[in-house]
Amino acid sequence: MDLPLLPDKAKKVEKEIKAFFKNLKKSKIRELDDVIHEIHEDVFSEIDCLDCGNCCRTLGPMITNKDIDRIAKTLRKKPVDVISEYLRIDEDNDYVFKSMPCPFLGTDNYCSIYEDRPKACREYPHTDRKKFYQIHALAIRNAQTCPAVYNILEQLKKTMG
Repeated sequence: MDLPLLPDKAKKVEKEIKAFFKNLKKSKIRELDDVIHEIHEDVFSEIDCLDCGNCCRTLGPMITNKDIDRIAKTLRKKPVDVISEYLRIDEDNDYVFKSMPCPFLGTDNYCSIYEDRPKACREYPHTDRKKFYQIHALAIRNAQTCPAVYNILEQLKKTMG
């Protein structure tokens, strides 16, 4: 998928996806997790995130204190030094990276702290979470950044629509 075209492509189908979730019958909500998790596995078996890295270039994850401690240990720095070197406080009073792309993203799309990356990065794009219906709006937004999420939502419409 052509990454520069993804936001517009996702916005074009956003109303359709929102309507799909709004009209999802309560009986179908119960089976949604099983269906979307299967689609998640199928899509990610064909997509290599290292070919993209768009999330690491454009999205600023929330960084928790546990994340800071883990990153500090990995970098052999003090947490206060990790904060001063890499982080800032955003409008929601959360730690986020000072700038994007992520300071730990290499030119080859590899993460230099992958094993100890922030929780938000570990969980992204959230399409394999339990009770997916509760976070479906997040997936709709993520479809503008992640080709896998876009494909997952398109497949979900076909499967359950």
